[in-house]
Amino acid sequence: MLKGLYTAYTGMINEQHRMDTMTNNLANVSTVGYKKEGATSQSFDSILTVKLKDTSIGKTLAERMGRNNPGVKIGENYTDFTQGSFRITDNTYDLALAGEGFFAIEFTNKAGETSTMYTRGGQFTLNKEGYLVTEDGDYVLDVQNRRIQVDTTQEARITNDGIISQNGRNVARIQVADFEDYNYLEKYGETYYRPVEGARLTTGTAAIKSGYLEMANVQVVSEMVNLIAITRQYESNQKIIQTYDGTLETAVTQIGRV
Repeated sequence: MLKGLYTAYTGMINEQHRMDTMTNNLANVSTVGYKKEGATSQSFDSILTVKLKDTSIGKTLAERMGRNNPGVKIGENYTDFTQGSFRITDNTYDLALAGEGFFAIEFTNKAGETSTMYTRGGQFTLNKEGYLVTEDGDYVLDVQNRRIQVDTTQEARITNDGIISQNGRNVARIQVADFEDYNYLEKYGETYYRPVEGARLTTGTAAIKSGYLEMANVQVVSEMVNLIAITRQYESNQKIIQTYDGTLETAVTQIGRV
């Protein structure tokens, strides 16, 4: 087997994975609170190859041939949690976090199981009972992990500390949670995150900005440049395979005639 075929093949698979990641970022460029992803790659561990049953050195002996590195393999994906730009909406219940932290959300899945999720997307609204909810109807939690309910007939004001007040009376305080290490967070959907075993919850330091939304931290121009580079690298690996294919065809159809 020609080593270059496998090396080029693994290169194409890796570039395809990078392409999928980049296109997902571009698809969510308008998603509120979305954090872009990146892809990493790594080389295969070097493999020590040997000759077996070689009569020139003896059938019972093995001779080292050197080290073989068969291309590249897909590494881990990562999430970029840098701050996104703010968009002004002038809607009281549109909230953005300036700094580190997440909104705590009471999430109910299709099986009826309830858990706490975390998000940077603050596109909230009030339901008919006056509860502060997400676009999907999940409840926003206060600092005591309770649902937030306000009077829908009265205007509300939300401070940078997350305190909701109506008619000069404090109604609730929106929870801003954070984690010591974001490596213990996994994506659930596009904007939800859930902690995994080992995650340590802390109090977030972010200020809550009412009337703003944090947009995706995806730079369209940068992503497009990366897509072009990925496409060219994919085509380069493709040409290598075509070259090897032509070499093999020559070996089979012409050299074999001699």
